[in-house]
Formats: sequence, structure tokens, C-alpha cells
Amino acid sequence: MLFRSPPANRAWVIFGTDTIVAEIARTPDERAQGLMYRDELPTGTGMLFVFEDVQIRSFWMANTYVSLDIADIDRSYDIVDIQQLEQLATDSNASARRAIYALDVGPGWVGAPGVSVGHGA
Repeated sequence: MLFRSPPANRAWVIFGTDTIVAEIARTPDERAQGLMYRDELPTGTGMLFVFEDVQIRSFWMANTYVSLDIADIDRSYDIVDIQQLEQLATDSNASARRAIYALDVGPGWVGAPGVSVGHGA
């Protein structure tokens, strides 16, 4: 049997039968940058925002050239909110519930089997 690890500064995020290879945004600067200035987000990839505390999370899409699905996740790794955000939108979008993680993925990933509010990793 062969065991592998994800590439450096990446995490495998698995919901249902789907796996995302996510860049990890741990620091305030990394979280502020997010997926800004990217022209594409390849299928099966995304960004996992890791916060130090649990609270309502807000995101906006300024300087983000791709539309995104955002899944807010609690300490138990359950999805507590999902939002579809359009590229370049500057309004702030707050999560419906408190979260410690947020996963940004390309549009359409949300709704795949096992990927909905209440499901966990």
C-alpha cells in the first residue's frame, strides 16, 4: 500500500466522494489575499481558510476574477453555510452561522453528493 501526503501548504478536503486539493490560508495576509488576481481555478482545487476562532465569517470578491462557491465549516468539520459568489462583487457576504474554516472552490462543486449544509468531512 502506498501512502502519500498532499503537496506543501496544501490540504486534502474530502466531502462525500469528492476531494479538493486546497491551498491553505493560515495567516491574516494569506486570508486577505485569498484567490484574488487569479484568472482560473482548476477543477478539484480551492483554498481552505483556517481561522483561530469561531465566528461569523464575511467574504467579498473584490479583485477576484473567478466566481466561487464558499462552504463555511465548523469545528466538527460540518458545513454550516454555503454561498455562491460572483466574480468582482464588492458587497460583503456573511455566513449564516459561526465557522472556523471556509473552503473556496469553483462554481458547481456545492451540490455534489455529500456536499451540502449539514454534511461533514
